[in-house]
Amino acid sequence: MTGKKVAFGTKPSSKPAAAPSAEEWVKNREEAADEPMKRLTLDIPESLHRTIKVSCAGRGTKMAEEIRALLEAHYANQ
Repeated sequence: MTGKKVAFGTKPSSKPAAAPSAEEWVKNREEAADEPMKRLTLDIPESLHRTIKVSCAGRGTKMAEEIRALLEAHYANQ
C-alpha cells in the first residue's frame, strides 16, 4: 500500500490586527460623531429591555439611536 504525500504550506506570517482597547474604541466613536459622545449606563428591568430590543429589531433601528432620540425630545426645551 502506497501512502499519499500531502504538502503543508508555511504558517501565515502576518498576524491579524489586535482589537482596540475600550478607550480607543470610545475615542474612535467620538471622532466619528458630529459632537463628542459620552457613555451612559443605566439599569432597566429585563422586560423593558426586551420590549425595546424587539421593537427596535422590528424597525431595523438600534436601541441607542431610539433612546437617544427619546432623551433629546424630552430635554429639548430645557
